[in-house]
Amino acid sequence: MSILAEALADDRSDSLPHVVAPLNYMAPMTERPRNYTFDPPPGVPRNNSVAETHVVPILSARPFAEEIALDREGFALLRHQSAVHDFYNDDEVRRIYYKEAERVLAEATGAKRVFIFDHTVRRRVLGVEDRAAGTPRQPATRVHVDHTALSGPQRVRDILGDEAEELLRGRMQVINLWRPIRGPLRDAPLAVCDARSVAPDDLVPADLVYRDRVGETYGVTFNPNHRWFYVPDMQPDEALLLKCYDSATDGRARFAPHTAFEDPTVGPDVAPRESIELRTFVFH
Repeated sequence: MSILAEALADDRSDSLPHVVAPLNYMAPMTERPRNYTFDPPPGVPRNNSVAETHVVPILSARPFAEEIALDREGFALLRHQSAVHDFYNDDEVRRIYYKEAERVLAEATGAKRVFIFDHTVRRRVLGVEDRAAGTPRQPATRVHVDHTALSGPQRVRDILGDEAEELLRGRMQVINLWRPIRGPLRDAPLAVCDARSVAPDDLVPADLVYRDRVGETYGVTFNPNHRWFYVPDMQPDEALLLKCYDSATDGRARFAPHTAFEDPTVGPDVAPRESIELRTFVFH
């Protein structure tokens, strides 16, 4: 039995390396959650949900990184040295990094086709709200999943048009490729929840309102069974694969909630987080 499986089976997870930190869940609510990506009409809140903070243990994934699998826990750690010199140069990212990511994901998943449809660069600026005009994107500080059982396939239809229905006949995944731009990353690291510890009712569909469309993500309500992981001191030659949707319903991981968090063991003088994530369709 593996180190991780043995510790979890014996309820000895506290003996594994971990930090204890607050995570921002979605408080239960009666109306449908909604979040605007732009300034909403006067009198309408940008986000109508309320954060509910819970302090939880977050295990270091490093001692058993080779045991963790994308189709079981819903995430995986890999090493990849990119040829990109400037991740803030969108043209360079699309020209070099997209092709690198296609190869990495095809090798990691056995996919017959990988399509990169989006990327986001985040640079932490203290006191700045995410999506504020004229400022860089900020780390996402609420527990969430980027796509839902409905929005995963719909995004394929939105982007790939006439090809979509044929591609959706087979297994399809939405997988994020996330990495630090500078390291070691200690500010606002990424916590990922073991997909096996998430109950279906923990995932709450929420509208993500753009100017030209309405997407759907999952907010996540607290469950004491959630099992959280992070990778301390990530370097730019390391990357996380995050499962955001999987059409397979045979017991493999489908959704891996994640969020940035404040590591209480890190001092105030660490370099602000800089990271990039690619959002990808993976077809089998």
